[in-house]
Amino acid sequence: MSWRIGVDIGGTFTDVAIVEEGTGRIGVAKVPTTPLDFAEGVLGGLKAGLDTADVAPEDVALLSHATTIVTNALLEGKGAKTAFVGTKGFRDLLELRRSMRVDLYDLFQDPPPVLVPRQHRYEITERIDAQGEVVTPLDESEVGPLIDALRASGVETVAVSLLFSFLNDGHERRLGELLRAGLPGIDVFLSCDVLPEIREFERASTTAVCAYVGPLLESYLQRLREAVTSIGLPELHVMGSSGGVVDIKECLRMPAQAVESGPAAGVIAAALVGEQLGEDRIISFDMGGTTAKASVIVDGEIVVTADYEVGGAAHASRFIAGTGHPIRVPVIDLAEVSSGGGSIAWVDPGGALKVGPHSAGALPGPVAYGKGGTRPTVTDANVVLGYLNPVSLLDGALPIDRGGAEAAIVEHVANPLGLTAAEAAARIIEVVNANMGEALNIVSVERGHDPQEFMMMAFGGAGPIHAMALASELRIPRVVIPPAPGAFSALGLVATDLKRDYSRTLYADLATLDLDRLIAMMAAMEEEGTAMLQAARVPRERRVLQRFADVRYRRQAYELTVPMEDGPITPATLRALAQAFHAKHEQTYGHANDREPIQLVNVRLTALGKLPPLTLAQPTRPEAARAGERLVWFAETGFVATPILWRDGLSPDSAVSGPAVIESLESTIVVPPGWTAKVDANGFLIAEERRHADA
Repeated sequence: MSWRIGVDIGGTFTDVAIVEEGTGRIGVAKVPTTPLDFAEGVLGGLKAGLDTADVAPEDVALLSHATTIVTNALLEGKGAKTAFVGTKGFRDLLELRRSMRVDLYDLFQDPPPVLVPRQHRYEITERIDAQGEVVTPLDESEVGPLIDALRASGVETVAVSLLFSFLNDGHERRLGELLRAGLPGIDVFLSCDVLPEIREFERASTTAVCAYVGPLLESYLQRLREAVTSIGLPELHVMGSSGGVVDIKECLRMPAQAVESGPAAGVIAAALVGEQLGEDRIISFDMGGTTAKASVIVDGEIVVTADYEVGGAAHASRFIAGTGHPIRVPVIDLAEVSSGGGSIAWVDPGGALKVGPHSAGALPGPVAYGKGGTRPTVTDANVVLGYLNPVSLLDGALPIDRGGAEAAIVEHVANPLGLTAAEAAARIIEVVNANMGEALNIVSVERGHDPQEFMMMAFGGAGPIHAMALASELRIPRVVIPPAPGAFSALGLVATDLKRDYSRTLYADLATLDLDRLIAMMAAMEEEGTAMLQAARVPRERRVLQRFADVRYRRQAYELTVPMEDGPITPATLRALAQAFHAKHEQTYGHANDREPIQLVNVRLTALGKLPPLTLAQPTRPEAARAGERLVWFAETGFVATPILWRDGLSPDSAVSGPAVIESLESTIVVPPGWTAKVDANGFLIAEERRHADA
């Protein structure tokens, strides 16, 4: 009997999911996040999870972790002291950026902060042209003074990004060799290793991000690795932002790939459940303690993008370009808003009620948690309205201070607006639902999808409370609440495959492309991917290599990524690639032009180590049935006596008509009036609005 464990650090809680491979049986542990030392919370959660499921460490086959350390370092500006080295004349590349602006009409807006201040940006004499030919040789006489300057500045890490190194990496690799020899103990990141692709600013920015967060991530992961191996657990793996785990060594080669590992895990789990339920059009909705995330799964495929910004305001609203640091790594396409259970409600000087972006986090947390919080949060509003148990959560492990939550809402929201406590709490929920509805619209309507053609997968500690109200607003007909929704992202960590993405720039028209050059480039990436899978001890029969290409019409500035056929690369492969591009262009933009020449820009490879598939199940236990009643507020009824049920005690095929509240260890489900929820044999709760069910 073997088990898989996933650990996800959230803004308020650290979640541990432990799954038995043969049966899909799930165990869950939820412990407070420890912001001063995240590893402490991870270890505490692991020990609690092993104890809860009565599993010995030697029976664990896979241990995967989603970390927020990279995102937090960028948001808080607490990365390593970093230097940047560029081609002479390009010292200020990171500062010049692109022309994207958050607000076109604000002449005084501040740009995103530069990770490397100007006094730590250096130049080196060399030049390679746009064909990869050497124009000016690398001046090695400048390297000694450069090393002296770097040593004197006290930098902890160095990012190197020379012009056109993605076409010819000779100068960059030689400079990296000399810097590493002259600066022992200082990490040196080369753009030809991090991102050998066209677009100099994005390549330099991605390399700088890796250098900025690399030492911090390495210190954290090494400490965590030592701790988990000391208690007999297997080698630690880290979730990547494109949906797949990598070992620590691969993660540290490319730290930027760990930027959004937690949200990515949730979408992976949603896709797994969708496949299990026979659903291939899903809107995933994840609401935790600090943020709410939405993504779409179309025809069973997770949408991935390489155009991504991290840090600054981009973290709060990732769909706004120009607010953070661009990184060109594959990332699951998410819209994220600062609306979580810990988001703070406040009244601005003009008298408008706002929720977020500031969060109470894990410490002090919502007022209702009794840990020193004083500002009202979404969780406090949910307590006052009766959605959350007013006595305790986590099956009694977390006492609730309802009086404190109500007093905070009265002081900071109700009195300034001339409302009662209940009216103020209801307004808080209306505002936060509107914020989250925006994220759902972004990934559906603004991507050309009709929400009515999708079902919603709702998870996160707070997601099932708000999901059905949001679904009604967007006219989404069905909502699925999976088993253990409060630890669902952690489940995604054990359901995904080992994965690493590779890319190279090959800039040429398809009609005149040198086929031998494409074959050689793809073969080199396949060799690298195979070596990674071998090092990870993935059996040959479970290795999968997938090819992709970034393609565009000649006069376009941006590309679409389309899959390439398997097998030998021939002229027929290129013809199939062209047809696939025309079809995707038609789907994306509503038109295609088969008379326009097509350009290949980048080739990509995804190396997968396939894990045995999981079928998740959380059988109900009718003998554990509990029932009660309390006053709960709904917009349609006001406060009304509402049945309170215990999820584990609901028998298969049982139906619950709203209004009702269904509680479990790690989450609460609110079934509003007009909705009916049913439980299937595997413990999935499937809810439909009666207007859709009767149609």
